[in-house]
Amino acid sequence: MSLVIFTDGASFGNPGPMGIGVVIYRDGKKVSEMSEYIGNGTNNVAEYTAVMRALEYAKESGDKEVRVKSDSQLIVRQLNGDYKVKDEKLRALKRQVDGLCAGMSVSFEHIPREQNNEADALSKEAAETGKKAGKEAKRIGQQKLGVFL
Repeated sequence: MSLVIFTDGASFGNPGPMGIGVVIYRDGKKVSEMSEYIGNGTNNVAEYTAVMRALEYAKESGDKEVRVKSDSQLIVRQLNGDYKVKDEKLRALKRQVDGLCAGMSVSFEHIPREQNNEADALSKEAAETGKKAGKEAKRIGQQKLGVFL
């Protein structure tokens, strides 16, 4: 069996609250989706994290053939070896992706944003959740200090 996985990462503020979206299809049928707030950071970190979550799912489910589709041309080209990864944090994430690919046949494909609507919506939803949680935490902290907005 083979998986087709759509991934996306979002960051509000870049750096800012990050979210990932992953939509997984097996033989043309949607089998899973993920939307996760992953803390604060950059859009590229979110994009890599989405790919890692997708590959973790594939490994756990025992799939050996995986096609990852992303609208991030930079990430796809880095993962395919077309571009060097200059940022140290991204190099560490790429090494993790490479490790997750071991034992599977994995391809990375760049797609237009319009073909990635589901993963895009899930990543933005997760980042928005983190953004709102951050505002709420700030508001509560200010109330405890006697500062009111």
